[in-house]
Amino acid sequence: MRVTLTAIKADIGSIGGHIRPSASLLKEVERSLQPHLGKDFIDFRLSYTGDDIAILMTHTHGTDSSLIHQIAWDAFKAAAEVAKKEGLYGAGQDLLKDAFSGNIRGLGPGIAEMEFEERKSEPFLLFAADKTDPGAFNLPLYLAFCDPMYCSGLLLSPNMFKGFKFEIMDVAYTEGDKVIALTAPEELYDIAALLRDPERYVIKAVYSRTTGEIAAVASTTRLHNIAGKYVGKDDPILLVRVQGNFPATGEILEPYALVPYVGGFMRGSHQGPLMPVKRNSSVSFFDGPPIVSCTAYCVKDGKLSEEADAFDHPFWDHVREIASKKAIELRRQGFYGNAMLPYGELEYGGIVERLKALEGKFEVRH
Repeated sequence: MRVTLTAIKADIGSIGGHIRPSASLLKEVERSLQPHLGKDFIDFRLSYTGDDIAILMTHTHGTDSSLIHQIAWDAFKAAAEVAKKEGLYGAGQDLLKDAFSGNIRGLGPGIAEMEFEERKSEPFLLFAADKTDPGAFNLPLYLAFCDPMYCSGLLLSPNMFKGFKFEIMDVAYTEGDKVIALTAPEELYDIAALLRDPERYVIKAVYSRTTGEIAAVASTTRLHNIAGKYVGKDDPILLVRVQGNFPATGEILEPYALVPYVGGFMRGSHQGPLMPVKRNSSVSFFDGPPIVSCTAYCVKDGKLSEEADAFDHPFWDHVREIASKKAIELRRQGFYGNAMLPYGELEYGGIVERLKALEGKFEVRH
Protein backbone atom coordinates (compact mmCIF):
# COMPACT_ATOMS: atom_id res chain seq x y z
CA MET A 1 0.00 0.00 0.00
CA ARG A 2 1.22 3.50 -0.82
CA VAL A 3 0.85 5.71 2.25
CA THR A 4 1.67 9.29 3.24
CA LEU A 5 2.86 10.38 6.67
CA THR A 6 2.12 14.01 7.51
CA ALA A 7 3.49 15.55 10.71
CA ILE A 8 2.52 19.15 11.54
CA LYS A 9 3.53 21.03 14.67
CA ALA A 10 2.77 24.46 16.12
CA ASP A 11 2.71 26.57 19.27
CA ILE A 12 -0.88 27.77 19.64
CA GLY A 13 -0.91 28.66 23.33
CA SER A 14 0.75 27.66 26.56
CA ILE A 15 0.27 27.69 30.32
CA GLY A 16 2.31 30.14 32.40
CA GLY A 17 4.47 31.38 29.52
CA HIS A 18 6.33 28.78 27.49
CA ILE A 19 5.64 25.65 29.59
CA ARG A 20 3.15 23.34 27.88
CA PRO A 21 -0.27 23.45 26.17
CA SER A 22 -3.36 22.94 28.29
CA ALA A 23 -5.36 19.72 28.24
CA SER A 24 -8.29 21.58 26.70
CA LEU A 25 -6.14 22.62 23.73
CA LEU A 26 -5.25 19.02 23.02
CA LYS A 27 -8.90 18.02 23.40
CA GLU A 28 -9.97 20.72 20.94
CA VAL A 29 -7.44 19.59 18.33
CA GLU A 30 -8.64 16.00 18.76
CA ARG A 31 -12.30 17.08 18.58
CA SER A 32 -11.59 18.91 15.32
CA LEU A 33 -9.75 15.94 13.76
CA GLN A 34 -12.10 13.16 14.88
CA PRO A 35 -14.83 13.67 12.21
CA HIS A 36 -12.22 13.18 9.46
CA LEU A 37 -10.89 9.88 10.85
CA GLY A 38 -11.54 7.02 8.41
CA LYS A 39 -12.95 9.48 5.90
CA ASP A 40 -10.26 11.97 4.87
CA PHE A 41 -7.32 10.30 6.59
CA ILE A 42 -6.69 6.80 7.88
CA ASP A 43 -5.24 7.40 11.34
CA PHE A 44 -3.81 10.13 13.58
CA ARG A 45 -1.94 10.71 16.84
CA LEU A 46 -1.45 13.79 19.01
CA SER A 47 1.43 14.71 21.30
CA TYR A 48 3.17 17.76 22.67
CA THR A 49 6.80 18.73 23.16
CA GLY A 50 7.32 21.81 25.30
CA ASP A 51 4.60 24.28 24.27
CA ASP A 52 4.07 22.77 20.80
CA ILE A 53 1.31 20.41 19.71
CA ALA A 54 2.16 17.86 17.02
CA ILE A 55 -0.36 16.16 14.74
CA LEU A 56 0.67 12.96 12.96
CA MET A 57 -1.70 11.74 10.21
CA THR A 58 -1.62 8.82 7.78
CA HIS A 59 -3.49 9.04 4.47
CA THR A 60 -3.35 8.30 0.73
CA HIS A 61 -3.54 11.85 -0.67
CA GLY A 62 0.22 12.30 -1.15
CA THR A 63 2.34 15.18 0.09
CA ASP A 64 1.14 18.79 -0.09
CA SER A 65 -2.52 17.74 -0.04
CA SER A 66 -4.76 20.79 0.33
CA LEU A 67 -7.36 18.64 2.06
CA ILE A 68 -4.98 17.33 4.73
CA HIS A 69 -3.34 20.70 5.27
CA GLN A 70 -6.75 22.38 5.60
CA ILE A 71 -7.82 19.84 8.23
CA ALA A 72 -4.71 20.49 10.31
CA TRP A 73 -4.97 24.26 9.89
CA ASP A 74 -8.61 24.27 10.99
CA ALA A 75 -7.73 22.14 14.04
CA PHE A 76 -4.98 24.55 15.09
CA LYS A 77 -7.21 27.59 14.47
CA ALA A 78 -10.00 26.11 16.59
CA ALA A 79 -7.57 25.34 19.41
CA ALA A 80 -6.11 28.86 19.17
CA GLU A 81 -9.58 30.25 19.89
CA VAL A 82 -9.75 28.05 22.98
CA ALA A 83 -6.32 29.34 24.01
CA LYS A 84 -7.56 32.93 23.70
CA LYS A 85 -10.61 32.18 25.83
CA GLU A 86 -8.38 30.60 28.48
CA GLY A 87 -5.97 33.53 28.36
CA LEU A 88 -3.06 31.25 27.53
CA TYR A 89 0.23 32.83 26.57
CA GLY A 90 1.01 33.11 22.85
CA ALA A 91 -2.45 32.06 21.69
CA GLY A 92 -2.18 31.28 17.98
CA GLN A 93 1.48 32.35 18.02
CA ASP A 94 2.64 30.14 15.15
CA LEU A 95 -0.39 30.82 12.94
CA LEU A 96 1.11 33.74 11.06
CA LYS A 97 -1.58 34.20 8.41
CA ASP A 98 -5.27 34.88 8.79
CA ALA A 99 -6.53 32.59 6.04
CA PHE A 100 -5.63 29.20 4.62
CA SER A 101 -4.34 29.42 1.04
CA GLY A 102 -4.31 25.77 -0.07
CA ASN A 103 -1.03 24.78 1.59
CA ILE A 104 0.10 25.07 5.21
CA ARG A 105 3.71 25.73 4.19
CA GLY A 106 4.57 29.36 4.75
CA LEU A 107 1.73 29.88 7.22
CA GLY A 108 3.81 29.21 10.35
CA PRO A 109 3.47 25.58 11.52
CA GLY A 110 6.39 23.21 10.94
CA ILE A 111 5.58 20.36 8.56
CA ALA A 112 7.32 17.15 7.48
CA GLU A 113 5.74 14.75 4.98
CA MET A 114 6.81 11.62 3.14
CA GLU A 115 5.06 9.23 0.75
CA PHE A 116 6.21 5.66 0.19
CA GLU A 117 5.17 2.10 -0.58
CA GLU A 118 4.79 0.27 2.71
CA ARG A 119 7.29 -2.49 3.40
CA LYS A 120 6.20 -5.75 5.04
CA SER A 121 7.10 -4.07 8.32
CA GLU A 122 7.29 -0.26 8.24
CA PRO A 123 8.87 1.21 11.40
CA PHE A 124 9.54 4.94 11.63
CA LEU A 125 10.42 7.63 14.16
CA LEU A 126 8.79 11.00 14.79
CA PHE A 127 11.15 13.58 16.30
CA ALA A 128 9.68 16.82 17.66
CA ALA A 129 11.90 19.62 18.96
CA ASP A 130 11.10 22.81 20.83
CA LYS A 131 13.02 25.98 21.73
CA THR A 132 15.34 25.49 18.75
CA ASP A 133 15.38 25.73 14.96
CA PRO A 134 15.43 23.22 12.06
CA GLY A 135 19.25 23.13 11.98
CA ALA A 136 19.14 21.23 15.28
CA PHE A 137 18.66 18.02 13.26
CA ASN A 138 21.71 18.63 11.03
CA LEU A 139 24.36 16.92 13.14
CA PRO A 140 22.27 13.91 14.28
CA LEU A 141 21.20 13.19 10.68
CA TYR A 142 24.74 13.65 9.33
CA LEU A 143 26.19 11.21 11.87
CA ALA A 144 23.37 8.67 11.49
CA PHE A 145 23.49 8.55 7.68
CA CYS A 146 27.15 9.34 6.94
CA ASP A 147 29.42 8.22 9.76
CA PRO A 148 30.21 4.52 10.35
CA MET A 149 31.38 5.48 13.86
CA TYR A 150 27.67 5.99 14.61
CA CYS A 151 25.99 3.92 11.89
CA SER A 152 27.68 0.53 11.73
CA GLY A 153 25.22 -0.45 9.00
CA LEU A 154 27.31 1.61 6.55
CA LEU A 155 29.98 -1.08 7.03
CA LEU A 156 27.86 -4.14 7.79
CA SER A 157 24.68 -3.88 5.69
CA PRO A 158 24.89 -4.34 1.87
CA ASN A 159 21.62 -2.34 1.69
CA MET A 160 23.53 0.78 2.73
CA PHE A 161 26.90 0.35 0.97
CA LYS A 162 25.98 2.94 -1.68
CA GLY A 163 25.26 5.58 0.97
CA PHE A 164 22.61 8.30 0.95
CA LYS A 165 21.64 11.45 -0.91
CA PHE A 166 21.03 14.66 1.04
CA GLU A 167 18.79 17.53 0.02
CA ILE A 168 20.01 20.65 1.84
CA MET A 169 18.12 23.95 1.84
CA ASP A 170 19.47 27.47 2.14
CA VAL A 171 16.84 28.79 4.58
CA ALA A 172 18.17 32.35 4.33
CA TYR A 173 16.77 32.53 0.79
CA THR A 174 13.12 33.58 0.93
CA GLU A 175 12.04 33.73 -2.73
CA GLY A 176 11.52 29.96 -2.91
CA ASP A 177 13.07 26.65 -1.86
CA LYS A 178 16.77 26.98 -2.66
CA VAL A 179 17.99 23.36 -2.47
CA ILE A 180 21.15 21.44 -3.35
CA ALA A 181 21.46 17.64 -3.63
CA LEU A 182 24.72 16.07 -2.43
CA THR A 183 25.70 12.42 -2.07
CA ALA A 184 27.59 10.61 0.68
CA PRO A 185 30.28 9.40 0.85
CA GLU A 186 31.61 11.07 -2.35
CA GLU A 187 30.63 14.62 -1.38
CA LEU A 188 30.95 14.16 2.37
CA TYR A 189 33.14 17.22 2.89
CA ASP A 190 30.77 19.41 0.87
CA ILE A 191 27.88 18.22 3.03
CA ALA A 192 29.87 18.98 6.18
CA ALA A 193 30.85 22.43 4.89
CA LEU A 194 27.18 23.38 4.61
CA LEU A 195 25.81 21.68 7.71
CA ARG A 196 28.35 23.35 10.00
CA ASP A 197 26.14 26.47 9.69
CA PRO A 198 22.80 25.19 11.03
CA GLU A 199 21.24 28.65 11.08
CA ARG A 200 21.46 28.90 7.29
CA TYR A 201 21.76 25.41 5.79
CA VAL A 202 19.27 22.76 6.87
CA ILE A 203 18.74 19.14 5.84
CA LYS A 204 15.41 18.95 4.02
CA ALA A 205 15.38 15.26 3.12
CA VAL A 206 17.55 12.13 2.90
CA TYR A 207 17.19 9.36 0.28
CA SER A 208 18.60 5.85 -0.05
CA ARG A 209 20.99 5.56 -3.00
CA THR A 210 20.34 1.82 -3.09
CA THR A 211 16.60 2.09 -3.79
CA GLY A 212 15.94 5.82 -4.27
CA GLU A 213 13.38 5.69 -1.46
CA ILE A 214 12.93 8.54 0.96
CA ALA A 215 14.58 7.89 4.33
CA ALA A 216 14.01 11.11 6.28
CA VAL A 217 12.29 14.47 5.91
CA ALA A 218 12.47 17.51 8.18
CA SER A 219 10.60 20.79 8.46
CA THR A 220 12.56 23.83 7.30
CA THR A 221 10.24 26.68 8.33
CA ARG A 222 11.90 29.85 9.67
CA LEU A 223 9.21 31.87 11.40
CA HIS A 224 11.08 35.17 11.24
CA ASN A 225 11.43 34.78 7.48
CA ILE A 226 7.64 34.68 7.22
CA ALA A 227 6.78 37.32 9.81
CA GLY A 228 9.70 39.69 9.16
CA LYS A 229 10.36 39.88 12.90
CA TYR A 230 11.08 37.57 15.79
CA VAL A 231 7.93 35.68 16.75
CA GLY A 232 9.43 32.60 18.40
CA LYS A 233 11.64 29.72 17.37
CA ASP A 234 10.69 27.36 14.61
CA ASP A 235 9.53 24.22 16.42
CA PRO A 236 11.06 21.71 13.94
CA ILE A 237 9.76 18.22 13.31
CA LEU A 238 11.39 15.19 11.65
CA LEU A 239 10.24 11.84 10.23
CA VAL A 240 12.77 9.01 9.78
CA ARG A 241 12.18 5.52 8.37
CA VAL A 242 14.34 2.87 10.01
CA GLN A 243 15.65 -0.70 9.54
CA GLY A 244 16.19 -2.60 6.29
CA ASN A 245 17.62 -0.21 3.69
CA PHE A 246 17.88 2.50 6.34
CA PRO A 247 19.85 2.85 9.58
CA ALA A 248 18.51 0.91 12.56
CA THR A 249 16.55 2.75 15.23
CA GLY A 250 19.52 2.68 17.61
CA GLU A 251 21.81 4.14 14.94
CA ILE A 252 19.42 7.06 14.42
CA LEU A 253 19.14 7.66 18.17
CA GLU A 254 22.81 7.39 19.18
CA PRO A 255 23.91 10.88 17.98
CA TYR A 256 21.50 12.51 20.42
CA ALA A 257 23.67 11.27 23.28
CA LEU A 258 26.20 13.90 22.16
CA VAL A 259 23.84 16.62 23.42
CA PRO A 260 25.08 19.13 20.80
CA TYR A 261 24.70 22.86 21.36
CA VAL A 262 21.98 24.34 19.12
CA GLY A 263 20.38 27.74 18.63
CA GLY A 264 17.23 28.67 20.52
CA PHE A 265 16.68 28.64 24.29
CA MET A 266 15.31 31.88 25.85
CA ARG A 267 13.76 34.30 23.31
CA GLY A 268 15.24 32.11 20.57
CA SER A 269 18.44 34.09 20.94
CA HIS A 270 20.88 31.82 22.74
CA GLN A 271 22.81 28.57 22.43
CA GLY A 272 21.83 25.55 24.49
CA PRO A 273 22.29 21.77 24.67
CA LEU A 274 19.69 19.69 22.82
CA MET A 275 18.19 17.55 25.57
CA PRO A 276 16.43 14.27 24.60
CA VAL A 277 13.21 14.17 26.64
CA LYS A 278 10.29 11.87 27.18
CA ARG A 279 7.17 12.31 25.09
CA ASN A 280 4.82 15.04 26.36
CA SER A 281 7.52 16.88 28.31
CA SER A 282 7.33 20.57 29.22
CA VAL A 283 10.10 23.19 29.19
CA SER A 284 11.26 25.20 32.17
CA PHE A 285 14.88 26.30 32.74
CA PHE A 286 15.55 29.62 30.94
CA ASP A 287 12.58 28.79 28.70
CA GLY A 288 14.34 25.58 27.77
CA PRO A 289 16.69 23.99 27.40
CA PRO A 290 16.19 23.08 23.73
CA ILE A 291 14.45 19.71 23.82
CA VAL A 292 13.68 16.87 21.42
CA SER A 293 11.27 13.95 21.84
CA CYS A 294 11.16 10.78 19.75
CA THR A 295 8.14 8.53 19.31
CA ALA A 296 8.49 5.21 17.50
CA TYR A 297 5.68 3.66 15.43
CA CYS A 298 4.97 1.00 12.87
CA VAL A 299 2.40 1.59 10.15
CA LYS A 300 0.44 -1.14 8.35
CA ASP A 301 -2.17 -0.37 5.68
CA GLY A 302 -2.03 3.20 6.94
CA LYS A 303 -2.96 2.23 10.51
CA LEU A 304 -0.55 3.32 13.23
CA SER A 305 0.62 0.95 15.93
CA GLU A 306 0.67 2.03 19.56
CA GLU A 307 3.53 4.40 20.26
CA ALA A 308 6.83 3.63 21.98
CA ASP A 309 8.71 6.48 23.67
CA ALA A 310 12.28 6.14 22.39
CA PHE A 311 13.81 8.43 25.03
CA ASP A 312 11.95 6.85 27.97
CA HIS A 313 14.83 4.63 29.09
CA PRO A 314 17.32 4.80 32.00
CA PHE A 315 20.18 5.48 29.57
CA TRP A 316 18.63 8.77 28.52
CA ASP A 317 18.24 9.83 32.16
CA HIS A 318 22.04 9.93 32.26
CA VAL A 319 22.14 11.93 29.02
CA ARG A 320 19.62 14.38 30.47
CA GLU A 321 21.96 14.94 33.42
CA ILE A 322 24.78 15.74 31.00
CA ALA A 323 22.50 18.15 29.14
CA SER A 324 21.56 19.87 32.40
CA LYS A 325 25.21 20.34 33.36
CA LYS A 326 26.07 21.70 29.91
CA ALA A 327 23.12 24.11 30.08
CA ILE A 328 24.06 25.44 33.51
CA GLU A 329 27.70 25.85 32.53
CA LEU A 330 26.93 27.80 29.37
CA ARG A 331 24.29 29.94 31.08
CA ARG A 332 26.98 31.11 33.52
CA GLN A 333 28.32 33.03 30.50
CA GLY A 334 25.04 34.96 30.24
CA PHE A 335 24.83 37.20 27.18
CA TYR A 336 28.51 37.00 26.32
CA GLY A 337 30.08 35.51 23.18
CA ASN A 338 28.99 32.03 22.14
CA ALA A 339 26.28 31.87 24.80
CA MET A 340 24.14 34.11 22.60
CA LEU A 341 23.45 33.68 18.89
CA PRO A 342 25.37 35.84 16.38
CA TYR A 343 24.00 39.15 15.14
CA GLY A 344 22.59 37.62 11.95
CA GLU A 345 20.12 35.61 14.04
CA LEU A 346 19.29 38.55 16.33
CA GLU A 347 18.51 41.05 13.56
CA TYR A 348 14.79 40.41 13.95
CA GLY A 349 14.89 41.36 17.65
CA GLY A 350 15.04 44.53 19.72
CA ILE A 351 18.82 44.57 20.07
CA VAL A 352 19.02 46.00 16.54
CA GLU A 353 17.30 49.19 17.66
CA ARG A 354 19.69 49.50 20.57
CA LEU A 355 22.73 49.10 18.32
CA LYS A 356 21.37 51.63 15.82
CA ALA A 357 20.96 54.18 18.59
CA LEU A 358 24.54 53.58 19.74
CA GLU A 359 25.96 53.84 16.23
CA GLY A 360 25.34 57.58 16.12
CA LYS A 361 27.31 58.09 19.33
CA PHE A 362 30.55 56.59 18.00
CA GLU A 363 33.44 58.98 17.26
CA VAL A 364 36.12 58.34 14.65
CA ARG A 365 39.54 59.33 15.99
CA HIS A 366 42.70 59.66 13.90
